[in-house]
Amino acid sequence: MLRYLPFLLVLALWIYAFIDCLNTPEEEVRGLPKVVWVIIILLFGEVLVGPIAWLVAGRARRGPASGSTPSEWHRNHRTEFVAPDDNPEFLKSLKAESKKDEALLKDWEADLRRREEELRRRESGEDSKD
Repeated sequence: MLRYLPFLLVLALWIYAFIDCLNTPEEEVRGLPKVVWVIIILLFGEVLVGPIAWLVAGRARRGPASGSTPSEWHRNHRTEFVAPDDNPEFLKSLKAESKKDEALLKDWEADLRRREEELRRRESGEDSKD
């Protein structure tokens, strides 16, 4: 299996360079026309000259466009990081959650008091019957 590894690596690089060349827009191709680059990659792929030449000289180098994601929405909606204790929206959401939790706790306490009172009435009613 190990003896096939160099052949597989060459084949993978050849296929990668070929597909990358086909998917690259014509205006981003450097040096030669895109058709010539495809021919060079196909003719000299076995000796790695074509794919390496494409990767080094043929395609334009470009970094991520003003962000790490390609999404148009993410590029146009850049936000700076704000710590949670400095974020007013986060603090408002905490206050709202706290109010909900307090209301729920009051409901539970009232329900518990009602049940305890009911239990006391039952116990006192059973004791008086005996």
